[in-house]
Amino acid sequence: MSKFWSPIVRTLTPYIPGEQPRERLIKLNTNENPYPPAPGVEQVLRDYPIDHLRRYPDPTSQALRQALAREYGVETQQVFVGNGSDEVLALAFQAFFCHDAPLAMPAITYSFYPVYCRLYGIEAKTVALDEQWQVPLDFFDANSGGVIFANPNAPTGHGHGRASITALLERITECVVLVDEAYVDFGGESAVPLVENYPNLLVTGTFSKSRSLAGLRLGYAIGSRELIEGLERVKDSFNSYPIDSLASALGVAALEDKAHFEACRERVITTRERTRRRLMDLGFDVLPSQANFILVRHSQHDAPQLFVGLRERGILVRHFNTDALREFMRISIGTDDEMDSLIEALERLLG
Repeated sequence: MSKFWSPIVRTLTPYIPGEQPRERLIKLNTNENPYPPAPGVEQVLRDYPIDHLRRYPDPTSQALRQALAREYGVETQQVFVGNGSDEVLALAFQAFFCHDAPLAMPAITYSFYPVYCRLYGIEAKTVALDEQWQVPLDFFDANSGGVIFANPNAPTGHGHGRASITALLERITECVVLVDEAYVDFGGESAVPLVENYPNLLVTGTFSKSRSLAGLRLGYAIGSRELIEGLERVKDSFNSYPIDSLASALGVAALEDKAHFEACRERVITTRERTRRRLMDLGFDVLPSQANFILVRHSQHDAPQLFVGLRERGILVRHFNTDALREFMRISIGTDDEMDSLIEALERLLG
């Protein structure tokens, strides 16, 4: 440990992202989209005026916010954008969850949430998943300093419908409820229409998954003008130019090509369900998923050994070395050919 660190740095356990291998592998470990971005994205890259890069970007990211507002049927003033949804989430933790009361979250969820709690000195109050590995919304405490959950949940894949979230918002009115919709386009139901009636609801999303732009780092939040202003106040106290001009143009192009978006989304969903059935035929317990991944375990085979065996055969999946998830592997949905290779490798490993 460095003697120059601030005291809080000594206590941090940073988030560890999925491995980005340097060797050539079938990569099914970080929930990236297996298909390329919309053709318009490539066209923007080809035609972008290089001279624009000498000037600072629009600090309000107006064009991208307007495009998101059109996509989701809200006002531009209800949209916030950032460098990936991780940055948007970090700003939301600062803006809304630094209270004396604890922040309520699922015990098994996106592992960046507890990292932010440690970074900002926020007490976390976790709620165990139910017997079906689902987030029990009824168990969130109305006296919390905030509520956050991924919907669909990561890494389990289950998502609650809008009616269930409405019931939660009717009960919890005095703190911010943040619904992280990174995976909603793969079969979930978005809570965005609820922001009109519930001023404490903030919905976050990303271009990394269904828009195939994980390498660009682009995320957003939609909520009441009051919540968006809170995010802007934190952002402008940290970095007044969060989204570069090229990223903004690429994001707009991705949103405009609805046909490409729908086609890729449906392909991922179809491949997911096909893979789920084939894994169940091999004896795997596969949790139902509304995301672009599945969480699986096998009663007769050790998950860490299967993980290593797949890696040796050129296939990389995700294994979480925690007590709750030790016997599970999370498998991102790739192309049909990639998933065929996965099944063939597992057939050999299972004997």
